[in-house]
Amino acid sequence: MDINTNKSYTKYYIIAWVFGLLFYFLDYVIRSSPAVMLPELAQSFSVNEIRLVTIIGTYYYTYSTCSLIAGIALDRFGAKYSLFAGALILGIGCLLFMISSQFSGVTGRLFQGAGCAFAFPGCVYLASKGFSAKSLATAIGVTQCLGMLGGSAGQFVVGPLIEKGMDITTFWLSIGIFTIIVAFGLWFITPANVVEKKEETIVKKQSLLEPYKVVFSNPQSWLCGIVSGLLFAPTTIFAMTWAVDFFQKDRAFDFHSATISSAMVAFGWVFGCPLLGYITDKINKRKPVLIFGALFMILSLIQLLYFPDLLPTKISMFLLGVGSGAAMIPYSIIKEANPDNVKGSATGAINFITFGVTTLLSPLFSRLFGQTLNDTTDKIMHFQQAGLFWIIGISIAILVSFLLKETGEGKSNNTPELAKD
Repeated sequence: MDINTNKSYTKYYIIAWVFGLLFYFLDYVIRSSPAVMLPELAQSFSVNEIRLVTIIGTYYYTYSTCSLIAGIALDRFGAKYSLFAGALILGIGCLLFMISSQFSGVTGRLFQGAGCAFAFPGCVYLASKGFSAKSLATAIGVTQCLGMLGGSAGQFVVGPLIEKGMDITTFWLSIGIFTIIVAFGLWFITPANVVEKKEETIVKKQSLLEPYKVVFSNPQSWLCGIVSGLLFAPTTIFAMTWAVDFFQKDRAFDFHSATISSAMVAFGWVFGCPLLGYITDKINKRKPVLIFGALFMILSLIQLLYFPDLLPTKISMFLLGVGSGAAMIPYSIIKEANPDNVKGSATGAINFITFGVTTLLSPLFSRLFGQTLNDTTDKIMHFQQAGLFWIIGISIAILVSFLLKETGEGKSNNTPELAKD
């Protein structure tokens, strides 16, 4: 493949990456929006609130496991077919939420998790094909920025619509159809996988699970996933699932204020992900920014829990979101700590570990604090104990971070094959 062809396909991969961001935006809208319609969904599926949160949590079962499938698919077939399949499955999952039965709710949420599993690895795969290594962390930060903008919109925009009387069936029908349209758009826009003969020979010779054998045999991969999972959990479990309920019942917020406050975490990611990604690229180091972001999260939570009068809750939650943008830095580290020919699998692997951590922590948090939300008499203490749960998790992430090897230094020469001049 000559230089001009390389440049041509680099351009097309960047265009496809931009369109893939729309898929990832929808991923987070769909992931976060159930938090602002818990009573309506509980009535539709004929379940109580605790059972509903369990149904919503099944998203992470298929999200984590299908992240592995997404990685294999990306390395084997490229982004064109993988992103199309993922977006189509996601759209079907949304349409299943229109059916008023518990079975369709569980099935729909499992489909949503499976489809969304392809969004972020697909976008990172396209970014790794279109951008140089020295810009990759910034591109990943921008990707997550768009995702979290979707997470914010899933609460900030959808919440007021539901409050004004929008029927949830109308919402799920609209977003389901739009997602399916995006799926076909990805099919037509994303270039078919084009690799050099040397790389193609490597891919054909290795077995289906060989990329994961490489990634999972590397201890750094597991450390990256654990750190990312512990930093991600306060956003995915607390902000996107429980926060509206906690603010209403423990802090006596009205629905509108609780929704806005909750959405500010995702909005903080919009700034934190690209900012922290840019800083890591600028100083050519990953670990200092990762640890700083985690410490910033802890300080934000301490202020929210124990000194709530210092800052408005919306600002506190926004700052928590900015700091938690550090959860994306391990996604750069794992790609730099593993061979170039397992890029897709490395992202699939870290998604599997990251949201495996979420899958384990979600029922634990629900049992310890969600089930006692209506029964506790000391609301302030209950809120503080729930927040302390996340402070402990973030502290563990910081300790594990010290075991990570710095990959930022001297890695500017690891330019992806199709991004070379």
